[in-house]
Amino acid sequence: MQIYNTMHRKKEELVPNVPGKISMYACGPTVYNYFHIGNARPFIVFDTLRRYLEYKGYEVTFVQNFTDIDDKMIKRANEEGISVKELGERFIQEYYTDADALGVERATVNPRATEHIGEIIRLVETLIQKGHAYAADNGDVYFSVRSFPGYGKLSGQNIEDLENGARVDPAEQKRDPLDFALWKAEKPGEPSWDSPWGKGRPGWHIECSAMSMNILGETFDIHGGGQDLIFPHHENEIAQSEAATGKPFANYWMHNGYINVDNQKMSKSLGNFFTVRDIAKEFDLEAVRMFMLSVHYRNPVNFSRELIRQAESALERLRTARERLEEARRGTATAEDEGYLAQLDEIRTRFEAAMDDDLNTADAIGVLFDLARMSNIFVTEPRSGAAIDAGKALFDRLTGVLGLLQHKKAEEFPEEALSLLEERQAARRAKDYKTADALRDRLRDMGYAIEDTAQGPKLRLL
Repeated sequence: MQIYNTMHRKKEELVPNVPGKISMYACGPTVYNYFHIGNARPFIVFDTLRRYLEYKGYEVTFVQNFTDIDDKMIKRANEEGISVKELGERFIQEYYTDADALGVERATVNPRATEHIGEIIRLVETLIQKGHAYAADNGDVYFSVRSFPGYGKLSGQNIEDLENGARVDPAEQKRDPLDFALWKAEKPGEPSWDSPWGKGRPGWHIECSAMSMNILGETFDIHGGGQDLIFPHHENEIAQSEAATGKPFANYWMHNGYINVDNQKMSKSLGNFFTVRDIAKEFDLEAVRMFMLSVHYRNPVNFSRELIRQAESALERLRTARERLEEARRGTATAEDEGYLAQLDEIRTRFEAAMDDDLNTADAIGVLFDLARMSNIFVTEPRSGAAIDAGKALFDRLTGVLGLLQHKKAEEFPEEALSLLEERQAARRAKDYKTADALRDRLRDMGYAIEDTAQGPKLRLL
């Protein structure tokens, strides 16, 4: 499998540290609110990567953290008059609700920053001992950026350019404007923990280094996240981790592209900021997943309701094809069965080729539609059980890799439409074809077609 490594700006063959195993870390949410559609993209992308690696036979250890101590969390908790811990617990559960609806499987481990304070403190101590960090008089601890010669290698930034744009908050006691906080001294009304530098809490960047290395080791295979995290977050992770260990931090860096909304950057000021919970009021979130995967993960994606509606229709076409295989009439084996089985092998090969080419889910979805078309044609006549079952198995296997067709709506059709379908069947049994045709037309006006199957008539979306 080839993946695009942001560090080297090119596609590279994925060669894990340990044959047959993949260690993988992706930055998770700060749990102070429902996550928005921009957050949803990396959650879906790296869930899909994990699914595909497991499909290929790897044993994947996938770590996605929760940032559960942060300025935004402290502010909201104080506004609500609750503890930061209570706020974090609430929105971790809300994250799971929305992630489940998006088809995002639970990570192998979801570490929380507040559960790894000991590891964070030990990492900061190591950095101080090695001369890469220093404690200020007020109890803050900073990483010395100039002490790490490779700073900027992920983002392509250079020290001179960064220095020209650097600003120092008067409240900070940095030796250099480029330095960043590893540990923040206690402030009134904030949660804090004991440390060698006094009471305080971790900075944002240090938590990911401490948690990932604690669980996956000092050098792991893949680190992922949104493009917006390349600088400064991932750049700082690399600096502090490699300064502490003297080893490469992650071998492959993967970043997904930005999301725009109706061709504009998403922002609260423009009124185009949507949480996944907002979108779930209008759409099945499986369609959101379909939409996200229909564009290559490194490309920008433009979010609009019209495009989600198109994704819903596309998803329905795949679902219909799968249902037709389920309902196919069974008969004796024919030469057409052999041709279909050969086509299935070709579909599998093409799907894997797309996914092996830097997780090209857009092309992989195109292959799924080819599978749907050929299967729809194949089941127009009775077919052998072996061929039908092979088609169903491949359909389930490949859609499962993409996390699609994993659930159905609890109520796909309104009661009125189902009632009209029953009336039409009664009219047909009574040979009242005029009434049956009129009922069929009413259903068509409502947006539904009737399809006769071996199990009886069924409604389908037009």
